[in-house]
Amino acid sequence: MSTAGQTAAAEAAVQRGAGSNLALATAAFALTFWAWNLIGPLSKTYADRLDLDPTQTSILVAFPVLVGAVGRIPAGILTDRFGGRVMLTASCFVAIVPVLLVGLSGDSYPALLVSGFLLGIAGTSFAVGIPFVNAWYPPARRGFATGIFGAGMGGTALSAFLTPRLVDAMGLLATHLVMCGALAVMGVVVWMCARDAPQWRASTEPALPRLKGVMKLKVTWQMSLLYAIAFGGFVAFSTYLPTMLVAEYGLSQTDAGLRTAGFSLAAVVARPAGGILSDRVGPLKVCLTSFFGASIMAVILSFEPPLEIPAGASFVLMALFLGLGTGGVFALVAELVDPARVGGVTGIVGAAGGLGGYFPPLIMGANYQANGDYTIGLLLLAVTALLVGLFTLKAFRNVPKPT
Repeated sequence: MSTAGQTAAAEAAVQRGAGSNLALATAAFALTFWAWNLIGPLSKTYADRLDLDPTQTSILVAFPVLVGAVGRIPAGILTDRFGGRVMLTASCFVAIVPVLLVGLSGDSYPALLVSGFLLGIAGTSFAVGIPFVNAWYPPARRGFATGIFGAGMGGTALSAFLTPRLVDAMGLLATHLVMCGALAVMGVVVWMCARDAPQWRASTEPALPRLKGVMKLKVTWQMSLLYAIAFGGFVAFSTYLPTMLVAEYGLSQTDAGLRTAGFSLAAVVARPAGGILSDRVGPLKVCLTSFFGASIMAVILSFEPPLEIPAGASFVLMALFLGLGTGGVFALVAELVDPARVGGVTGIVGAAGGLGGYFPPLIMGANYQANGDYTIGLLLLAVTALLVGLFTLKAFRNVPKPT
């Protein structure tokens, strides 16, 4: 077979496997994100059982975000070394341990903090999946691929909607045992069915020099800032919104979970839309729409509008804007970063996004305990999103438009 024929055959093989591997990665990401967000939807249960104040509750909710953020850095580097198939499988199996520990720790605040801290391991799967799906798609389709994969963050919607109901029906420990079983099954399925892209090659560069090289790239820190707002805002709302709705609007835990699921679902729908729109109109426009739109919604919500129409619509629009941004940022990463370094850059950018979601619940909890409302926290979000939008406009105005 000629070289041209071999190339065409290789491209055909990639196309045949791309869809199924994208679907597997998205499913694994959704399930591990559900596991990552097991504590947030049950915040009222833990607060009532352990007599926690708002600050203690916000610390408990935010703790899993910390390891899920920082752990993305080594996860991204290890993915460049061992491949997405191995690392996605490992993410599922390793997450079983902290999920079980959380289920066993419901009567002890210190034990919950420790097990919740370890639960963050489940959140590292994002830094595994992005380079895995990137390798399956050509540059012109990577906005689509990363957007579809990013829809797996809908695991937070599943958690918000189903976790409180499962606990009501089965009990706390049984719910966590079911999640352990689901993670084990998913790990087996990924190992048996997923494959790394034919053109993927393992990085043989030592981890520390590779990390240093990625950290020297200006684009790494620029993307980290953008993602800290887009994804960090989504994480903060998806983990803390149940607590916020119970405290500010007097909803039951189940009703708050239902509305949080709606918020997460809106962001999930918007993320692939952000990737697809980035392929068509450019990621810069998508990111600007995200940041400026989120800023406006935060100002509206700071006035504590009535729950159903004004507040509900504003929360949904906030989710849509943040979801668009999460898709747009990684479409921008795909345009600006050498594919061989995507895993390392994704790890750091993903860590920044996770850390962006770590601090707002702490600020919100302290704000509510001090003032009885969330006004200051929401206005801080509005100002931050506005400033990042202006930075994006200046820093990336010369990024070429899609052809």
